[in-house]
Amino acid sequence: MIELIEAVRTGNIRELNSNVVKVYETSLTQVGDTTLLMVRTTEGKRLLVSGTGELFDQLQGEIVAGVKIARLSHANRLVINHFLPYTAPQAFGTQVATMGLGDRLGIASPGHIQTLRGKDIRPVLAQQSIRELALTGRTYEDVLDAAAYAVLQEGYKDGYGADGDHLKKEADIEYALRLGFTMLTLDCSENIDNTIESLSTAEIAAKYAELPASLRSYYEERYLQTAPNVPGATLAYTAEALQKDVLIYDAAINFMEAIFRRYIATLDRAVDFEISIDETATPTSPEAHYLVANELRERGVTIFSMAPRFCGEFQKGIDYIGDIAQFERELASHAAIAVHFEYKLSIHSGSDKFSVFPLIGQYTNGLFHIKTAGTNWLEAVRVIAKVNPSLYRRMHQFALDHFVEATAYYHVTTDINAIVPLAEVTDSQLPDYMEENNARQLLHITYGLLLQAKNADGSAMFADDFFQTMADQEDAFAEGLRHHIGRHLTLLGK
Repeated sequence: MIELIEAVRTGNIRELNSNVVKVYETSLTQVGDTTLLMVRTTEGKRLLVSGTGELFDQLQGEIVAGVKIARLSHANRLVINHFLPYTAPQAFGTQVATMGLGDRLGIASPGHIQTLRGKDIRPVLAQQSIRELALTGRTYEDVLDAAAYAVLQEGYKDGYGADGDHLKKEADIEYALRLGFTMLTLDCSENIDNTIESLSTAEIAAKYAELPASLRSYYEERYLQTAPNVPGATLAYTAEALQKDVLIYDAAINFMEAIFRRYIATLDRAVDFEISIDETATPTSPEAHYLVANELRERGVTIFSMAPRFCGEFQKGIDYIGDIAQFERELASHAAIAVHFEYKLSIHSGSDKFSVFPLIGQYTNGLFHIKTAGTNWLEAVRVIAKVNPSLYRRMHQFALDHFVEATAYYHVTTDINAIVPLAEVTDSQLPDYMEENNARQLLHITYGLLLQAKNADGSAMFADDFFQTMADQEDAFAEGLRHHIGRHLTLLGK
């Protein structure tokens, strides 16, 4: 195998395939009589394939001096998955902590792997919602391809997951599962009635009285006549609270069951099925969490994790906003409920919630699923601010000009008037924007608009310059992720 590296170093391959900029020695892999090695050239990353055998024959590429030069294509990724099963995603189940890493750019997974390697937590490298795909112009095929090639590049063999994140529509669920995604996060927000929270007690009672008598009797017998016994959880049902919870969640529970039976129970492979009830304005009380979980168990619905809507606010890219003492009290009950029903507690919008990470690690006993996403993009923006100030300035101004448009996709409390004007900031101070919450959220929620912005002639306004800079600075980006995501892991007890 070493001969292939030496051939690159001595120039034999370099002369035949433009200029090799970098050799990823951790990618060196032997499969029978075939050797694989990933390199980066001035034309992008390539896979060098030498030797003989079925793998050599099936990979598509140009043969030069006996070495096949293969692009990191979708077709080649499928071949790699077949011969190297660890490059395909897997389900993890409930007995190991997991972290969803939401690589929106397709370039962060090497740094993620370097950060999590050897730790008592597994990465869900491929994690995207349909909303994120639309905003970045990517497909689920692109997301899986990027994750698999990152695994090959890093020689990582401990397994990774792929999450069809926050899916609501059956067509999207079918799409993700057909491609081999190993985790499905079911977004139940469209089946959760948020109007109930604002109603008076009398209005709730009147609306509840409209439900079938048999349904009302069912819930009242199960939750008012016998107090639930969940060690570590404080649960106190009242008639008024139960009425509200039934009105809010009953339709959502039916939706969860229907999707489970149609798509999860019929699969011939393992899939980590997560329930999301967090994308809503209604905080999930411990009693509501227990009701949903208990009803799912009654119906034989097995889940991997559940994401409640915690008290306070988990806004994008910044620390927790709210009463930490209240959060701790409710977290203790949420975690105990998850243990009782034998699934993991899931924390969505988990990026940068540093003040509550120790509590999450403590009350879940280190067994949780946590989702990050935008913080990886912000670390890329930090690199741009450091090494390409002119590009950063243009991106920052564009984000300001289109901020209101971006708020249609994300709830934030950003005060753009509190952001120091660009004209008052020197180039060396630009990275400081990533330390200020308002600026972080400004750049966080405009990622899709920035990546897809076009000039009058149809050319990319920022994307080409952005991705070229990130390719040149991939080591700096990986180092930033190791530091930033590493801080997450340390505070979570990992």
